[in-house]
Amino acid sequence: MKAIGEKEMVDFLSGGDDARLYSLADEKRQTVFGDEVYLRGIIEFSNVCHKDCQYCGLRVSNRGVKRYRLHPDDIVRAADLVAGEGLGTIVLQSGDDFGYDAIEIGSVIERIKQRHDVAVTLSLGDRSLDEYAYWRDCGADRCLLKVETGHVKLYERFRCGESFKERLYRLEGIKRLGYEVGSGIIVGLPDTDLFDLMRDLLLLEQLDLDMIAVGPFVPNPDTPLANAGQGGLDQAFRAAALMRLLCPQANIPATSALDAISPGARMTGLKKGCNVIMPSFTPDQFKTDYAIYPGKNTSEMTVQAKLRHVRTSISDMGFVPSSAKGFSPRREYVEQGSARCPAGDHACGKAQCR
Repeated sequence: MKAIGEKEMVDFLSGGDDARLYSLADEKRQTVFGDEVYLRGIIEFSNVCHKDCQYCGLRVSNRGVKRYRLHPDDIVRAADLVAGEGLGTIVLQSGDDFGYDAIEIGSVIERIKQRHDVAVTLSLGDRSLDEYAYWRDCGADRCLLKVETGHVKLYERFRCGESFKERLYRLEGIKRLGYEVGSGIIVGLPDTDLFDLMRDLLLLEQLDLDMIAVGPFVPNPDTPLANAGQGGLDQAFRAAALMRLLCPQANIPATSALDAISPGARMTGLKKGCNVIMPSFTPDQFKTDYAIYPGKNTSEMTVQAKLRHVRTSISDMGFVPSSAKGFSPRREYVEQGSARCPAGDHACGKAQCR
């Protein structure tokens, strides 16, 4: 397939030819991954966060959240459940919570790796590169650090003055440590348009990622963006499909935010280029408190029943729920890129974006 031009990207994002876009994305996913859908068990072990991001329900200013931290032993027990259910990847996720020091997190990683033949993914936010290096030595395989938006001014506004350049620096540093690296964006953030979304997708392409998350914006009533318009489901599907065409070898999850907008939409995403589903294994008594946005972790099913439902749904759609670790094949095709700096208002660096 020939390279996709920016005009064609905008046309696809505006719904100019959904049938062709989704067909191309599905064909590309099939070529690279076959019918396998990788299952990753995510353990959201703390909802404590010292950040104040305007779009997130876990923001430090939100006094309505019931905060929790799992004891390291409970994290390992949750990981035992993930592995016992036959999933090949365990995702450890939290807010930016410095209540756990590097040694504690490293010990959890080591214990999981000693007990189970699984890949461990970290989604822990802005920890230091020294900490990420230590955790890599402890056995961590992957790291997810989202940019959310590539528009520098909006990034700094929504994240209350934080530096976008430092975010990219950390991403590139983690990559140099040997992790498989993922990032992602929120589709439909306030004050963004189709051209911003197109530039976000180009940025993700340029970052040479192994994992890419593209999910719609779901406003949380306990945040400054409570009254902002919700991100469009179709636009999120189109963005994920385009990422499949731009980055064929990347693992692209169908995010839980899709289901928050429309139950069952995650499964629909598998027909539009996505190849990963990440069921939550957060203990039942805490899962609803990981309230990044409304509709997350609201199922009353046990984790085992939920996983059975997910596997059945995947099979009913003609896919194969996979227990593989599911590393990205992209490193067989490309070399890691060098560090990038933002240019102009948008970080994709294209002259027409400045």
